[in-house]
Amino acid sequence: MPAVLRATWATRPYGAVIAREPFGNLERVADGIWALISTPLTGDRTTLSNGGIIVGKDAVLAIEGFNDPKGAQWLANKAHELTGRWPTHVVLTHYHSDHANGIAGYLTDGRHPELRSTARTRDLVVERNKPADDARSSAMAGVTLLSPTEPTTMDLGGRSVRIIPRIGHTESDVSIELDDPSIVFCGDLFWNAMFPNFVDAIPTKLATSVRALRRTRDTIYIPGHGAIGTPAEYDRYVAMLDDVEQAARRAHAAGTSAADAGAQFTLPASLGDWTMFSKQFYQRAFEAWYRELSS
Repeated sequence: MPAVLRATWATRPYGAVIAREPFGNLERVADGIWALISTPLTGDRTTLSNGGIIVGKDAVLAIEGFNDPKGAQWLANKAHELTGRWPTHVVLTHYHSDHANGIAGYLTDGRHPELRSTARTRDLVVERNKPADDARSSAMAGVTLLSPTEPTTMDLGGRSVRIIPRIGHTESDVSIELDDPSIVFCGDLFWNAMFPNFVDAIPTKLATSVRALRRTRDTIYIPGHGAIGTPAEYDRYVAMLDDVEQAARRAHAAGTSAADAGAQFTLPASLGDWTMFSKQFYQRAFEAWYRELSS
């Protein structure tokens, strides 16, 4: 990503910046709601993924475990500074290491928030994320399981939050949603101006989930990566996914390998600027589509 775009991303907040670190900015999204927007392209991957804080009269919900326990500790400390309380609950949107490996950072000798995830997320955080970590494994062993099929409603005290099971970026995703104000923490079902990682994606399910997240009223979308998104930016993401699908279907029908199709692929200029964590991400997208199309 060009340096000028990295700088723009890091300094383009949606709301008031409450705290700024080399790894990200904590932005006030609404009363009692903050989003941690990570800026890992500057080189600091303490958090790597986005996350957030949602506060009610009785409870404080933290979203994501981040790449390193220091990231979770930092967000928990900020919650305490802002509200006078350590997080009482933590939700993981999925099992990928950049969202989950630091989960033990929320647990201290005197503080043990209730951790929540699906069973599949719990299992794969331990089985797949490397290097192995006893503190992370111990933390995940105590997780309260979310339903893989039905929404879970959390009453934080005067504020209701719905945790909705999804599928597409992985086999077990969740979104965290509020109705008043209309805010959706999307996890990696939405990447804003960043090309997503399809490594474990089920592309047709991803397309369905992404469309299901789109609301008809004005909504703030917190992506898994990238700046806070507006409805227009969310629609641009949907259009990008559609363009990838069309290209993958054409290449598969023509017998082009996923590697060659990924190497040849470019997004149209009409979709604007996009960046990637890895040059392999185009190929991964085609590989994911080929898995589905071949079956």
